[in-house]
Amino acid sequence: DGASLNASTAKCMACATAIDNEGIDVAVLSADGAAICDQAAALSGVTKVLKVDHEIFASQLAATLAPQIVELAGDYSHILGPSTTFGKDLMPRVAALLGVAQISDIMEVKSAYSFQRPIYAGNAIVTVDASPERKLVATVRTASYKAVSSDGSGTIEAVEAGASFPTHTRLVEIKASSGDRPDLQTAAKVISGGRALASEENFSLIYSLADKIGAGVGASRAAVDAGYVPNDMQVGQTGKIIARPQVTLTVRQSRITEFGDRGIQPYRRQQVLHDAPPATVHADLSAGDTRQPMGIGQLRTAFEAVRIPAVPQHA
Repeated sequence: DGASLNASTAKCMACATAIDNEGIDVAVLSADGAAICDQAAALSGVTKVLKVDHEIFASQLAATLAPQIVELAGDYSHILGPSTTFGKDLMPRVAALLGVAQISDIMEVKSAYSFQRPIYAGNAIVTVDASPERKLVATVRTASYKAVSSDGSGTIEAVEAGASFPTHTRLVEIKASSGDRPDLQTAAKVISGGRALASEENFSLIYSLADKIGAGVGASRAAVDAGYVPNDMQVGQTGKIIARPQVTLTVRQSRITEFGDRGIQPYRRQQVLHDAPPATVHADLSAGDTRQPMGIGQLRTAFEAVRIPAVPQHA
C-alpha cells in the first residue's frame, strides 16, 4: 500500500531461509519506499534491502514492476514471491522475461532446487526438481509458512531504476472492497458464509459478527456465484488462500472440505454452523471441529448476543 510491508513478505522469507544461501536480499519497488525498507530490513534473515524508488512504481502494476525485477536479478540464483493474488500476477511475468519456467506454490523446501507443491486442488503433493543451471523463479504458498520474526538488522542500499518500462499498460482505476476489516489473506480470525444463507441480506449477519470480533470475511464460490458478495471474498480452490488463521468460523457452508483443505490449511480451530443435520456435512477436519445445526433465526439471535468484554484498565 506504499506505507507498510505486506505480511506475505515475512512468510516468503521463511521459505527463503530454508534454502542454502549466501545471503537473502529483499527488493522494495516504490515511489518512496523509505518506511517500507526499514520494515523489510528488520525481518530475520534479511542481508540487504534494495531500495528502488521511481514514480512509476506508485501504481504497483505487475507490467512495470517485472522488468525492474529482471534488471535486479543479476547473479541471484532464486527469485521468490508470494502466491497471493498480486504475486500470481507478477511472478509469471518475471519468469517469462527471464525465459524460465516458474515453480508455483512452494509449500516445502527439500533442497535448493527441489520443492514440494500441492496439485489436484490440494488432494496430492508432488516433488518438483528444477535445474541448477538456470535461475529459479517461484511463488511461495504463504499458508504453509509462519512469518519470520522482526529482529533482523539488514542493510539498505539505494538502487537506480534502470529498466525499460512498457507504455502499453497504465492504471485507470482501483476498485476495492471498503471497510476496516482485516485483509482476508492475512487475518488471524476468519468468518466465511455459504450459499445456504439464502440472500445478500442474510449475509450481512456475517459482517455484523466479523466487525464485533475483528475478523476477516470470506465466502464460498456458491455464495459468490449467487451474487451475495463480490468475487474478491471467495475462499478455496478457485479463490483466496488464507494463511494460518487462529480461528475460522464457517456459516451455512456445505463444502467445508474445500474450504478447509484447499482454502485455509493449516488452521488451528474451525467451528461449523450449518442448517442441515451434522451427518450431511461431509468433512474430515481437525480434532477441534464441531458441527452444529442452526437456522437463520438462531444465527441472528446468537450473533446479536455476542459481546466483546472491555479490556480492564490498570492503574
